[in-house]
Amino acid sequence: MSSVRVECVVSSGFGIGESPVWDEKEGALLCVDIPGRRACRWSPGSGQLQAVPLDAPVSSVALRKSGGYVVTLGTRFAALNWKEQQVTTIAHVDKDKPNNRFNDGKVDPAGRYFAGTMAEEIRPAVLERNQGSLYTLCPDLSVVKHFDRVDISNGLDWSLDHKTFFYIDSLSYSVDAFDYDIQTGKIDNRRSVYKLEKEESIPDGMCIDTEGKLWVACYDGGRVIRLDPETAVLCFCS
Repeated sequence: MSSVRVECVVSSGFGIGESPVWDEKEGALLCVDIPGRRACRWSPGSGQLQAVPLDAPVSSVALRKSGGYVVTLGTRFAALNWKEQQVTTIAHVDKDKPNNRFNDGKVDPAGRYFAGTMAEEIRPAVLERNQGSLYTLCPDLSVVKHFDRVDISNGLDWSLDHKTFFYIDSLSYSVDAFDYDIQTGKIDNRRSVYKLEKEESIPDGMCIDTEGKLWVACYDGGRVIRLDPETAVLCFCS
């Protein structure tokens, strides 16, 4: 890990930067600024940062096969036409919870957009608990609700063989795994694969690497951990 180099590419202006996604076609890195209500696109070639202002907190962004992007905006899944700076609502969730918003989201290997909700925070990590849910926006634009009573829906990813779904509800201080059916998108058999102590900080975003290890960003701790979900062994901590 001594070869890992961290470089700041945008030095200021973000309230909470989230959801980094590489857009191969544009040669640019997408991300969002949740409280800043903007979707952003950074070009490493020019060093230019472009942004599209939005009408609600935006918590994640995904590529759309037909062109453009899909974002989680407030409690909506919405299509974003970058060139026209136009947003079109696809689906609306948690209509009975006006204090909710989406948080982290990601697309599965079959093109389903998984994203979860949470109550708005009173201050960081302090909020009305059990208000969130985990949803999927399917390619046919239907929405599936997997479960509710979520505190802060956060990091998610899939194993390399697509048979396991990994998920974080931050205030559980746990990285959980589910059996995953890539054909149907169904999840089952929830269990914890790694439990953090509260002094280790709050688990937040997550991704998987080419070796099948999970990288978890720890909120309010200034660190990233790498863990083996098969053995629950911590491989790296910074």
